[in-house]
Amino acid sequence: MSVVLKPSRRRFLKSTGLLLGAAVPGVAGVRTAFAAPAYITLDGNRPQLDQGIQIGDVRADRAMIWSRTDRPSRMIVEYDFDGSFAEPVMLRGPHALQTTDYTSRLDLTGLPADREVFVRVSYQDLSNERVMSEAVSGRFVTAPIGARDIRFVWSGDTAGQGWGINPDFGGMKIYEAMRQTQPDFFIHSGDNIYADGPISEYQDAEDGKVWRNLVTEEVSKVAESLDEFRGRYKYNLMDENVRRFNAEVPQIWQWDDHEVVNNWSDSKDLSGDIRYSEKNVPLLVARGSRAFQEYAPMRPFSAVESERVYRHIPYGRLMDVFVLDMRSYRGPNTDNRQTEASPETAFLGAEQVAWLKRKLAESRAVWKVIAADMPIGLLVRDGAKWENLANGDGEPLGRELEMADLLRYIKRAHIKNTVWFTADVHYCAAHYYDPNKAQFQDFDPFWEFVTGPLNAGSFGPNGLDNTFGPQVVFQKAPPAANTSPFGGYQFFGQVDIDARTAEMTVALKDIDGATVFTKTLAPEGRGHGYGHGHGDKHDHEHDHGRGRDRDRDRDRR
Repeated sequence: MSVVLKPSRRRFLKSTGLLLGAAVPGVAGVRTAFAAPAYITLDGNRPQLDQGIQIGDVRADRAMIWSRTDRPSRMIVEYDFDGSFAEPVMLRGPHALQTTDYTSRLDLTGLPADREVFVRVSYQDLSNERVMSEAVSGRFVTAPIGARDIRFVWSGDTAGQGWGINPDFGGMKIYEAMRQTQPDFFIHSGDNIYADGPISEYQDAEDGKVWRNLVTEEVSKVAESLDEFRGRYKYNLMDENVRRFNAEVPQIWQWDDHEVVNNWSDSKDLSGDIRYSEKNVPLLVARGSRAFQEYAPMRPFSAVESERVYRHIPYGRLMDVFVLDMRSYRGPNTDNRQTEASPETAFLGAEQVAWLKRKLAESRAVWKVIAADMPIGLLVRDGAKWENLANGDGEPLGRELEMADLLRYIKRAHIKNTVWFTADVHYCAAHYYDPNKAQFQDFDPFWEFVTGPLNAGSFGPNGLDNTFGPQVVFQKAPPAANTSPFGGYQFFGQVDIDARTAEMTVALKDIDGATVFTKTLAPEGRGHGYGHGHGDKHDHEHDHGRGRDRDRDRDRR
């Protein structure tokens, strides 16, 4: 039986803000009035939104709204400042076509700062404009302009090493633990998917346990075709914890290697990997990048560099977020011992380093949050080569030359309160970089916090490189490599900034949301109205399990 709803034109015009005298926010959708369709439901024969919605790159006046349908359709977005949607603003968004795997995004602009916004997304079938999907709802809070309490969470590494969605385990339940903290946003530090890690129905875990996965055709082998890369993102969105989280927590996505293939760089050679029939790494990078861009709730940078990942997201007077890309511009993985900088020693790349220096110098926020794909001082191998910038003890060599230049600049430009947040190594840690204990000493001390994985094998801890003097203040790693999520060594981080004192408290949390370590930092420097100090108040270790330091091969991670 069909249900036909015919809203009055006056109510429709009121909902779109197009009545005479009504304010029309500046939203990147079609602002002209379009005929209100008579909405029809046809017993399942209408567009589906099985992947839910995502909200990304929220600023004080805008947010990206993402969704996906299953057929040629037009995206319709409604928003209101009341959850009842009594007077929604309706916007006609872009078409969702096969060329983008039926994904679409709309940049919702003209929003008020520091305001809760409710959104609904639906799709209008292009074969019959009267056929509409059911709407999927979400919510978010826009960034402040001034100072208020801020909370965000971060982590990385989803569905790695064959540990996928296990319904018996509760799915990817760490996403629910993160949602329960009610953060303003989430930074995914990379490895959003594991395109190079097949997922089978059953996988042996520790202590004789068996892990049971949901499996789709696209994840049952390494991703080579564009559709197989896309299928990896759709797989993660099968998890109800992830979909619920996405609808309520805005995201900032980065990427790393597993969005394409393990440890990829210009030197990657797949000739000996029998899993791959497609050996052309640049082609795999192109397909992986295309799928990432389609599924990330990320604002495209510009036509100049439409696939650019590194970006700056301001978050009021207390914080600026600088999102890095340690993958796209790096030179080949080598022994990493070059004595002079060259294209071969690039890690961030000259253009991104120049951008970061400029944006850090321009920032007037108290805290400069640097979201990195990988830790700075941990040793991460790629067989006989080095995957990270660290390459062993001693003066800066190879990729370390680029980091030495950046850290020297931060010191000499008197840029205060930089804190690095990352994932990648599949355990959690707090590192203090101390120039007094470093081989290279021309930098100010700073903190780096590491967490993850979200739903993947657990590893670590990795060995340290003393070039920049990292000191392990805390770490928690599993007793054996590739410990399953059963073991509980899945981690995320939570950051709280107090509006009154501007203190930053960093908590490392486990799969159930229990805190294993906290560190509170006081802001340094003058000019922001919060005094000046040494930036180090106190830390508290909630769990003393610290495993042995060891330098692990990263081939499985």
